[in-house]
Amino acid sequence: MEKQIMAPSEKTKRILSWVFITIGLLVAIPLVVALFVDKDFSVERDIVIERPVDEVFDYIRYLRNQESYSVWAGLDPDMEQEYRGRDGRVGFVSAWEGNEDVGKGEQEIIEIREGERIDYELRFFEPFESEANAYFITEPEGENRTRVVWGFESSMPYPTNLILLFMDLEEAIGADYQTGLRNLKELLEVEMDDTN
Repeated sequence: MEKQIMAPSEKTKRILSWVFITIGLLVAIPLVVALFVDKDFSVERDIVIERPVDEVFDYIRYLRNQESYSVWAGLDPDMEQEYRGRDGRVGFVSAWEGNEDVGKGEQEIIEIREGERIDYELRFFEPFESEANAYFITEPEGENRTRVVWGFESSMPYPTNLILLFMDLEEAIGADYQTGLRNLKELLEVEMDDTN
């Protein structure tokens, strides 16, 4: 006896149509929303350090010194690091590979304006690939005081920029930068006083 294949009823066709329309909308709506979400974001934090500009600048120009004040340096004590070039000079690269908290990447000094600004290019490889720019700015705040600005600029391509609606990267990165600046202030004000 041959089985008969029954054609779907009109009611089943309508239900399937609504299911496909709903799925299509669920996919399309986030993609449309992402068109209107800014792709660029930036973070900037600052602190005043009771030290002269030249002293502060001479310390932060060396990428290796970030191990003493950066929050990320303390997230993985077993992190592997590699250095290429001459620290404190354009072209110097500090590369790292660690646990899931720090991932894998590198930063390179790309420009130095003596006593004023240092620019870096950050290249992240794991857990995801991206690039960003970071910088330090030093400004005199009197004879023996320096305002230090630590900044970060990046962008997320469409449609991953939708994440920016749900994650406050400015706050998350900003908190780490502010902690790093407080560590730097303590290091330069307290520990350097102890060595004098």
